[in-house]
Amino acid sequence: MSDKSILLVEDNPDDEELTLRALRRGNVANEVAVARDGNEALEYLFGSGRGEGRDASQMPAVVLLDLKLPKVGGLEVLKRIRADARTAMIPVVILTSSSEDEDMIRSYQSGANSYVRKPVNFAEFTNAVSQLGLYWLLLNSLPRIS
Repeated sequence: MSDKSILLVEDNPDDEELTLRALRRGNVANEVAVARDGNEALEYLFGSGRGEGRDASQMPAVVLLDLKLPKVGGLEVLKRIRADARTAMIPVVILTSSSEDEDMIRSYQSGANSYVRKPVNFAEFTNAVSQLGLYWLLLNSLPRIS
């Protein structure tokens, strides 16, 4: 499992730390790359800008994507991921505090694989993130893309 990485796209430092702690508590030892805005996430995925020099053929096994991001919003990041053949098959889990039905609908319409509202309680949050890690890293299978 440890050869599969996770891309966490989160602009809130507290939520970033909470997610990383939750992954560790859930025994998810995979490498986690963190992008703190939508533009940084796209640069990471496509090997441009700050992501230049990264082996862009090595894609994360899953993207945990917040919706409310600076520079490029989460929905736009999702649309660009789905529009490019190199990234179109990467599972994208929306991990957000938004409880707006419209955000959920637009996320699924844009190609999200899952939509998870961040629980306020740390124990519930840890459990949710742990389950995400187990499912998307251990159980889910993707076709090989050349």
